[in-house]
Amino acid sequence: MTKHQPVAPVITAQEAQARLARGNARFVSGHARFLTGLVELREALATAQRPWAAILGCSDSRVAPELVFDAGLGELFVIRVAGNVATPGVMGTLHYAVEHLAIPLLVVLGHQECGAVQTALERHAQQHWKEKGIEVLMRAIIPGLADVDQALDPAAAMDAAVEANVRWVLRQLREMPEAKREREDATIVGAVYELRSGRVRFLS
Repeated sequence: MTKHQPVAPVITAQEAQARLARGNARFVSGHARFLTGLVELREALATAQRPWAAILGCSDSRVAPELVFDAGLGELFVIRVAGNVATPGVMGTLHYAVEHLAIPLLVVLGHQECGAVQTALERHAQQHWKEKGIEVLMRAIIPGLADVDQALDPAAAMDAAVEANVRWVLRQLREMPEAKREREDATIVGAVYELRSGRVRFLS
């Protein structure tokens, strides 16, 4: 087996985030690019890919990163799982994105009214669930909701929980031993998608 030769990122993390912001602005304004030349693009990408950003997003059908950021084939490396949680499989996929594809920017993308986060917020006091698959998600999300103010009204509590979950995943990605290389080679940022406006708000 030959040793993997590192490749240089296509662009910097700052430019990648700026591209995402510009694409989202086109999406919000209703001026998303109309993809032409699809056959030629598909053929050009058949032998290699060089995406410039990786998105860890939720599986929610309303939040498709390629549409939200007005990005075409070959531009985004997308991982989607309910609640945008950092499972071992997700960590391995992000490691591949940085190590083999030299992606400079990793984005954890949460969204308003996330069903997985809503369920975790409602069940945070419970220790057992009948649905084993749900239990895996709950155990991944609930620790990040510990500081959500329970005195908030339901809508505000939900918004706070969504952002808290994104920040919790960011913390996990930055602290896990497997993420050492990612911390050195890629910028990791969080963002929240607003369902009604279509705007993506990057977290400070």
